[in-house]
Amino acid sequence: MFSNRRIPAAAALAAAVPLAIAGCSGGTETAAEPSGPVTLTWWHNGTTDPIKSIWAQVVADYQKAHPEVTIKGQPLQNEEFTTKVPLALQSNEPPDVYQSWGGGELASQATSGKVADLTDAAKGWLGSVGKLAESWQVDGKQYGIPWEQHFVGFWYRKDLFAQAGVTAPPSTMDELNAAVAKLKQAGITPIAVGGKDRWPDAFYWNYFALRACSADTLKQSVKAVKLEDPCWTKAGRDLQAFLATQPFQPGFTGTPAQQGAGSSAGLVANGKAAMELQGDWEPGTMSSLTEDKDLDSKVGWFPFPSVPGGAGDPAAVLGGGDGFSCTTRAAKACADFLQYLGSEPVQNQLAAKGAGLPMTASAAKSLKTESLKTVFDYGQKAPYLQMYFDKAFPTAVGAALNDAVADFFAGQGTPESIVDAVNKAAAGDK
Repeated sequence: MFSNRRIPAAAALAAAVPLAIAGCSGGTETAAEPSGPVTLTWWHNGTTDPIKSIWAQVVADYQKAHPEVTIKGQPLQNEEFTTKVPLALQSNEPPDVYQSWGGGELASQATSGKVADLTDAAKGWLGSVGKLAESWQVDGKQYGIPWEQHFVGFWYRKDLFAQAGVTAPPSTMDELNAAVAKLKQAGITPIAVGGKDRWPDAFYWNYFALRACSADTLKQSVKAVKLEDPCWTKAGRDLQAFLATQPFQPGFTGTPAQQGAGSSAGLVANGKAAMELQGDWEPGTMSSLTEDKDLDSKVGWFPFPSVPGGAGDPAAVLGGGDGFSCTTRAAKACADFLQYLGSEPVQNQLAAKGAGLPMTASAAKSLKTESLKTVFDYGQKAPYLQMYFDKAFPTAVGAALNDAVADFFAGQGTPESIVDAVNKAAAGDK
């Protein structure tokens, strides 16, 4: 979500995530702003440090500067938002501020009529957010604001690679498969995956699709919400070949991604697995799951390898961003709070504490490790950025994709069944 090089990544994402989806313009309620003191309920995913402490400090600082506003934060696990937000938007008391990842998922939420149109409220400062903000638009209207950006790649233990004789991060699938074999021979679990939560499985299919499909095909398929090109089936076949190498920990289908030392992030953090395909949030997540104070020095990052025979750019990157949307009850107060989250002091704090990649290059200078700076620079220069498909597609379609991929990881289904699941869900969603 972002800038630079031949095709600006932000522009590529905007093209890849068209939000003017037929049937998604349900309108937005016009609600009078409450007069006097305002209390905002805030649903966010800051369940662990460092982001949990950062958000607590953000609330304290904001309330000190705005004594008329009280913010009541409610942290939720990522997986809860998929079900809780749609239900809340059907109720009479949705949260005033809630975590939003934009894309087709936000377009689905906007049909409730309870998501606030922030176009006018944010027009004076939205330009400072950059092109990334376009991914929180529906039919040209601003229904949310991003506060950080994300890129997905492999986080790995340098010490375990050295122990197994893996001398350099893999740049091709052949090299990745060779690294998996060496790690297994050394008695080290090569890759951890949080299969219980499903979306980590989907990252693999997402990336094989990016390598198999051209940028034009990716854009057209997301816009049509239909997978017709043979490259989508090739992605499943490439994934199938990778799964055949048995790279993951035993019982991976029941492993959570981020909860506890036994999660996939916890396995890497505690030296029980050598790598994990995850976003730039991984170091911050791992730090809360281990007593190892030297973890940052032991961890490196490399992009998803190239895959032979595909039409995709080998430097294309999977990613997205974290943002927030407002509901209509106190939209102006909510928009003011979102403006604060994008301010330089908050962005610098996020970067310095390792909570994610900031929105601006100036704040990126505060990133706490060289690995995170590498991720930021790589994403900025990427020729094409694809939003995670479960967020780019409408909610029901994204859920169907994740379910189908998780079933595939568990040994059920075929490369064709993943494509069929998406197309059937899309047909039903329209």
